[in-house]
Amino acid sequence: MTTIKATCPTCGDIDLKPRDIHVVVAPAAGWATYSFVCPSCEDDVTKSADDEVVTLLRGAGVTVERVHVPAEALELHLGPPIDADDLIDFGLTLAAADALVEVLSAESAGR
Repeated sequence: MTTIKATCPTCGDIDLKPRDIHVVVAPAAGWATYSFVCPSCEDDVTKSADDEVVTLLRGAGVTVERVHVPAEALELHLGPPIDADDLIDFGLTLAAADALVEVLSAESAGR
């Protein structure tokens, strides 16, 4: 069986089997990672992987998982993230919209 050498940040060089490594590739997002649990210290280790590393791991028998990243996740987002005040304002706006819908519905029913 194939033995794959990897490096744990705590333990240094370790030997793994293909089944011990998990590779995830997101082509649209332009990234790939491989991860494993160190057999010595049991830490979860995740590292980025370029195309060459993915090809080598695939060739060694590691299963590669391809994930689809929605286009919305890749869009450029400008401005600060929303906060609790933004959520409160949104809730108040929805409540006001519900009241407006009730008024307009009552007016159109009275026609």
